[in-house]
Amino acid sequence: MTTHQSTEISEQLHTVADYIRYAASEFNRADLFFGHGHDNAWDEAITLIMFLLELPDPLTEHIMQCRLTYDERTQALAIINRRITEQIPAAYITQQAYFAELPFYVDERVLVPRSPIGEWIEKRFSPIINDEKSVNRILDLCTGSGCIAIACAHYFPEAHIDAVDLSVDALNVAQINIENHGLTEQVIPIQSDVFSGIVGQKYDLIVSNPPYVDQEDVDSLPIEFTHEPEMGLGCGSDGLDIVRQILAESSEHLTDDGILICEVGNSQIHVEALYPEVNFQWLAFERGGHGVFMLTKDQLVQFQEIFKQRVKD
Repeated sequence: MTTHQSTEISEQLHTVADYIRYAASEFNRADLFFGHGHDNAWDEAITLIMFLLELPDPLTEHIMQCRLTYDERTQALAIINRRITEQIPAAYITQQAYFAELPFYVDERVLVPRSPIGEWIEKRFSPIINDEKSVNRILDLCTGSGCIAIACAHYFPEAHIDAVDLSVDALNVAQINIENHGLTEQVIPIQSDVFSGIVGQKYDLIVSNPPYVDQEDVDSLPIEFTHEPEMGLGCGSDGLDIVRQILAESSEHLTDDGILICEVGNSQIHVEALYPEVNFQWLAFERGGHGVFMLTKDQLVQFQEIFKQRVKD
């Protein structure tokens, strides 16, 4: 967009509502992809304009009719243009994303939090976990931004959480979020290649959102996903290289009545094809989502030889 074009447009747009409507229309015209917190242009536009203006939620009719200053109008057009030309997720522009109703700092060192597991964390995994069961230790495996670990700390305030990841960059972002939430005594970031850094440790609950995108999907991802770290997305031809290891080794890191929760997204079809003998319990979601399974410690022990063999295959 040229300076002349920008000036002409800013002279025609005046209110918060004007800029949100204009941004949504431009996003739709540009055929952008929305999959990092929003699924439509309107909500994406609201997020960016409200962030720019530093206005609080909720977006009321009074706020919608507020007029922007000249500098604000210029900045609004710039942020709209950046979203379109760079095709960068809004969360990387604002450096903020919400997960399980909590705010998190994010940048391109980590995936944008969006796991449907957040819905289950909010209800303390009930009824999978009985309210009377004591959850003392939780492992967030492949923690990324630390969102799952920190959400677990918020909804299980009595629990100690280890947040592990192979990526030092990701752990640095997780540390920012741990400090922002005041949880340095409760959530501990650990560099670990799956379970390598926590040998001998046992947990009541293991929650994992590992890389699981198969190669076919990696090759066809929208441009927005190319801004995310590749090691957080793809993981082998069927997407299950790390999942195989998680299934083979989790039982050694769970207490007797421990539970594994693991997200595999679209690779659910590969999981079911690879382990036809295993009765995975696939979780249901009220707010959208799929491809998250639950297995108990007993099930992991029961099928351990199969899980270990599939790692070797």
